Amino acid sequence: MRIIAAIALALLSAAPAWGADAAHGRYLAILGDCAGCHTHAHGPAYAGGLPFNAQFGTVYSTNITPDRQTGIGSWTEGQFYRALHDGIGTNGRHLYPAFPYIYFRRLTPQDTEDLFAYLKTLKPVQRPPTPNKLIFPFNIRMGLIFWNWLYLPKAQPVADAGQSEQWRRGEYLVNGLGHCAGCHTPKDILFGDKQAEAFTGGVVDNWYAANLTGRKVDGLGKWSHDDLVTYLATGRNKYATAAGNMQEKVTLSTSRMTADDRTAIAVYLKSLPARGPEGSKPAEARQMTSGEAVFVQNCKVCHAPPGQRDQPGADPLPDYPKLAGDTLILGRDPTTVLRVILEGAASPVTPNEHTTYSMPAFATLDDAQIADVATYIRNSWGNRAAAVNQSEVRKLRAKIAP
Repeated sequence: MRIIAAIALALLSAAPAWGADAAHGRYLAILGDCAGCHTHAHGPAYAGGLPFNAQFGTVYSTNITPDRQTGIGSWTEGQFYRALHDGIGTNGRHLYPAFPYIYFRRLTPQDTEDLFAYLKTLKPVQRPPTPNKLIFPFNIRMGLIFWNWLYLPKAQPVADAGQSEQWRRGEYLVNGLGHCAGCHTPKDILFGDKQAEAFTGGVVDNWYAANLTGRKVDGLGKWSHDDLVTYLATGRNKYATAAGNMQEKVTLSTSRMTADDRTAIAVYLKSLPARGPEGSKPAEARQMTSGEAVFVQNCKVCHAPPGQRDQPGADPLPDYPKLAGDTLILGRDPTTVLRVILEGAASPVTPNEHTTYSMPAFATLDDAQIADVATYIRNSWGNRAAAVNQSEVRKLRAKIAP
C-alpha cells in the first residue's frame, strides 16, 4: 500500500506550468491508470517493469518517461498514436496485448495528443525494459499480426445517438481509456476477449474481476446508481470492497476522477443487461459444517453474521465487509475470495475515504479448511454460489507463492 500511496502523491503533487493540452493529458493518465500499470513496486513512477502474468508467460510494462534511450523521449506524436491505436512500437515491432491498445484504439486524436504532451513533461528515468518471459510460440511477435487480425476492431464504433450525453461519455471511458473489459471480460486461449460474454467477469493475474452486467446475484443488478458511484469514489459500498487489481484502480484512478465522470461510468454500466451462467450445485452439508467451524474460530470476531449483531460482542468491526450479499463472494469464480483468505487484505486508501481496516493472512489454514470456509461464506445468510474444492486452493497457493 505504501507504493500505491507514493504514486498517488506523485499524481497530486505540484507540477510545472503546462499548456492546456498537457494539463488535460495528466487527467487522461489518471483515467487510464497509466502510473499503476507502468510503475514497478520498487521503481519510479512511469518507468515500467510491472509484470503481467498469463497462461503463456509474463509480459513487463515499458518505460513511458521521456528518457531518450529507454523511454519515449525520442518518439513522435505519430509514433505514439500508432502504438496506442494499432499496437505497433517505434521500431515496427508489434506490442503484446497486455498493453491494452485494443481499447485505447477508442481514444480521439485530441486525447491521444494531450496524453502524449503530458508524458513528455515527466522527469526522464533511464530504466531499460525488463525482458518478457514467454513460452513458444507466444514469444514470436510476428504471430501478433494474426492476433490483431482476429481481435483488433476494424473500425471505430459509432456512438448511439439515442443515448444521453452521460451514457456516451461513460461508454467512451469504460471501453476506451478505462479498458474495463481487460479484466472484467473472460479471455480465450489466445488472450482475446470473449465478446459474447463481455463484462461477465474474468480472471487476470490470479485475481477474479467481478461481473459488471445487471446480474442480481454476482453482478450490479442489486446495486443502485449511487452504490456504484460510491464504490468508484471509495472502493467500497454495502455490496463490495475493492481487492486485488481493482483496489489499485480505485486508489490511483476512479477515486481521482471528476464526480461527473464517475456518474457517467455508473450510468453506462447500469445500462448493461444481465449476463452470465445460471445456477450452481448446492454445497454439501459436511463441507458447510466444517466451514462454519473454521469461520467461528477465525472470522466471526470481525465478520459477525446477520442476525447476531444484537448479541454482546457480536457486532462486526467498523467498516468491515458484510459477507451477506457481497458481489465478489457470490462470483462464479472464487479466486479473489481464496486469495484474500490466503494473503490477507487492506481497504483502499483514497481521497474520499480515510477510515481503513486490514485483514490478516490465514495461509496457515490447510487447503481443505480454506475450501470449506470459502464454501460456507458463499452459501450462508442467503448467499448461493458454487462450492470450492481443495484443488482450487492448492493450485492458487502454488501460483501466488513467492
